[in-house]
Amino acid sequence: MPSISRRSSSQKVCPLLLISSFTIIIFGSIFIYPQFLFTPTSTNSNLQIALPYSFQNQISHLQTQLGLLLEQLHNEHTELKAISKFSDQVLSIAVSFDKLADSLSGFYSNATVVGNETSNVDEDFSDPEEIETVGPLLGRVFNSAELRNYTSPKPNRQSGRKNFLGLEAVSPSIGLGCAGMASNIDRFMTYKIYGVCPDDWDLAQKLIASGCDPLPRRRCFSRTPPHYSKPLPLNSSLWTQPSDFNILWNHYKCRDYKCLISNETIDRRGFFKCSDCFDLSRRRWEVPGDHESVSAEFTIDEVLRLKPGKISIGLDFSPSTGTFAALMREKNVTVASATLNLGAPFNEVMALRGLLPLYISIGSRLPFFDNTLDIVHTTLFLDGWIGMELLQFVLFDWDRVLRPKGLLWVDRFFCKKEDMELYLDEFTKLGYRKLLWRVVPKTDKLGDELFFSAVLEKPIRG
Repeated sequence: MPSISRRSSSQKVCPLLLISSFTIIIFGSIFIYPQFLFTPTSTNSNLQIALPYSFQNQISHLQTQLGLLLEQLHNEHTELKAISKFSDQVLSIAVSFDKLADSLSGFYSNATVVGNETSNVDEDFSDPEEIETVGPLLGRVFNSAELRNYTSPKPNRQSGRKNFLGLEAVSPSIGLGCAGMASNIDRFMTYKIYGVCPDDWDLAQKLIASGCDPLPRRRCFSRTPPHYSKPLPLNSSLWTQPSDFNILWNHYKCRDYKCLISNETIDRRGFFKCSDCFDLSRRRWEVPGDHESVSAEFTIDEVLRLKPGKISIGLDFSPSTGTFAALMREKNVTVASATLNLGAPFNEVMALRGLLPLYISIGSRLPFFDNTLDIVHTTLFLDGWIGMELLQFVLFDWDRVLRPKGLLWVDRFFCKKEDMELYLDEFTKLGYRKLLWRVVPKTDKLGDELFFSAVLEKPIRG
C-alpha cells in the first residue's frame, strides 16, 4: 500500500479527493485480503480462515468514523481551516487502516504455507464464548514450527522397533495425544461418580505413555489394598522389603515381592529394564567399580566431591525403586524419582520406602520451575532407542530445571558403537563443562554396544 504523507495546513485539500483515496484504501484492503472475509467451502481445502472478530470490529469502527466524516463534509463550510482539520481526521483513519492492513498481511502470511504444509494460526483472536463454535482446540494445526515439531511423534532410533515402553514412537504430551485415543479415553472416563474408580491404572499408564498427559480428572475414589497396613517408620523403611499387603497386584505378572526379586521368575518381560531394581542392595553407587577401562559407573561420593556442600535437591529420571534417592538421602540430598510402573510396582515400592515418586512419562514437561535443581541423574532410561529430536527436548528440559553450575549426571547411557558419536554430539551441544566423562565397552551382550557416563556442569548464561 503506498505511504500517505501529510499536507501542510496551508495547502488546500480537495475533500472529494480525500474521500476517494480513503475509499480506495478501504476497498483495496478488502480485495487484497479477501481470504479473511470468506471461509472456503471446498471440502478439498485444508485452509479454513475466518476474519477474527477483533479485525471485524476495527473495520466496523473505521466505517462508522468514515460515515460521520462524510456527513460532516456535507455540512461543513469550505474554509481552509475546516478542510485542513477534516483532512487530518481522514488521514488519521487512513493511517489506522494502513496499520490494520499490515496486521491482516501478517495474519495472512502466518495462515497460509509453512514449509510445504498449510495450517491455521495458533493465536486465538476470538472472544471466549466463540471458542465452542470455532471447534475443539485439538483439531487445530499449530503455526509455530517448533510447536509442531514438539507435538509430532518422535520415532525410535531403530524405526519399527518398540522401546521399553512398548512404543514405536514417543508422543510428547500437552494433552494432544488424547484426541487420537478417543475409545481409550471413553473407557477411562466410564465410572460411577462418587464411587470407587475402576482398577484401570494400566489403561491410564497406556494413555500417559502415548502422549495423553495430563489425563482428564475423574470424580471417583482410588482403591485401597484390602489388607493395607501402616508403612514402616522412616529410615528403617529405606532398606526393608515392603509389605505385600500395601500393593495392589492385579495388573502385575508377579503377585508378591518375593517374585520380584526371585532369580527363578520365568518371564521378566514385565520389568526387564531393571531386573535388579527390587533387590534393595546398598552396594550400587557406593562401591567403586573395577578399573575404569571396564567400568562405566561413578560413585555418589565421587560425584558429590565435585560440589562439596552444594548439592541439596535433585531429580532421578530412571526405572527405579528409589535406591539412588535412598543413598542420596543418607548424604542429606533430597531426590525426587521419576518413573512409570514398567510392569511392576515401581512407584508403590518407592513410596513405601519413604521416598518421593514422580509418576511422569518421558514426553512430559518436568513439574519444576526453572533453575531450581542442583542435580539431575538418569540411568538405564535413555539409551539407543531414543531419536535425536526427542533427546534434544528431554535434555533441554533438564537444562531448564537445573540451576546454573548444577550437575547433569548421565549414568550408563548405552547404544550401538556406530551411533555413539551421534549421541555424544547431542550432549556436547549443551555447552556444559565436562567434569567426568567415560565411554567404555558394554560387555554383557554381543559386544557391539558402548556405555557412556558423564557428569556435566551447566554454564551460567546471560
